[in-house]
Amino acid sequence: MQEHNYDDWRAAGALSYKAINFAKGLAKPGAKLIDIAKAVEEFVKENGQTSAFPINLSINEAAAHYTPGFNDAIALDEKSLLKIDYGTKKGTGAGDCAVSVDLTGEYGKLVEASEQALQNALSLVKAGRKVREIGKEIERTIKSFSEDFNPIRNLGGHGITETDLHADIFIPNFDNGDETELEEGQIAAIEPFVTTGEGYVVDGDIVEIFSFMPNGSLPRSQEARDLASYIYSNFSTYPFAMRWIVEHVGSEFKAKKAINELLAAGMLEPFPVLVERSKGVVAQTEAAFIVEKDSCEVITK
Repeated sequence: MQEHNYDDWRAAGALSYKAINFAKGLAKPGAKLIDIAKAVEEFVKENGQTSAFPINLSINEAAAHYTPGFNDAIALDEKSLLKIDYGTKKGTGAGDCAVSVDLTGEYGKLVEASEQALQNALSLVKAGRKVREIGKEIERTIKSFSEDFNPIRNLGGHGITETDLHADIFIPNFDNGDETELEEGQIAAIEPFVTTGEGYVVDGDIVEIFSFMPNGSLPRSQEARDLASYIYSNFSTYPFAMRWIVEHVGSEFKAKKAINELLAAGMLEPFPVLVERSKGVVAQTEAAFIVEKDSCEVITK
């Protein structure tokens, strides 16, 4: 298993938690998502860290992977259940955590089910714990709030390494029969997604997040080659936002042209917005932790 500088991970986890709560305070009816994103990024920069991945600001049936575009006009309103999923980076460490904000006044129980499922799941974490047992407890907790609530079955928690935000291990939101065991010293995240719908997500039409894939083919144009070098130098294989590329290139047209060329060359992995397929509303809560012999140390706190 990879060796970690745990102090970097603790520092990133602590600021990640502060950042999502800072964003939570900005989540009011009328607030534009782009303004929230930029304010959080500036907050993190002022605190000496960078984004591990673009802040996810996903509303209602959008479960994950929505980050504002360069000229994004979407604003929150009284019909919004917002998921804020974000992490910062410090040296070799990264954070990953999420919170849900219900502006409707109608989905408090859904949010509470996600929050309680996370706490109950974390109470089970220890070296040797089977991931299926964690998933079983997550679903049991969700169903204890309402038989009409479902965990999202094709999303779940994950290991985190210096080069990959979704690595090593998958921690399901239900008992999927996986006998894989957690290992002492492992860094991972648990994220119960709860929905009023069927419990499955599908790819949406919007893609604003990508990550670099070093094994792709070299693109033809010098502009795309230069952009590939910039992306790898600044983000390595962690995800980045299209709007960051637009800001770097100085032209939305040129940025999209180069990104499309890198996609065609297999040098980028796209992350489409994930939408609950029956259009059910989704709540999410997440925390990252270090696995210990008999418990875990939550680092996003």
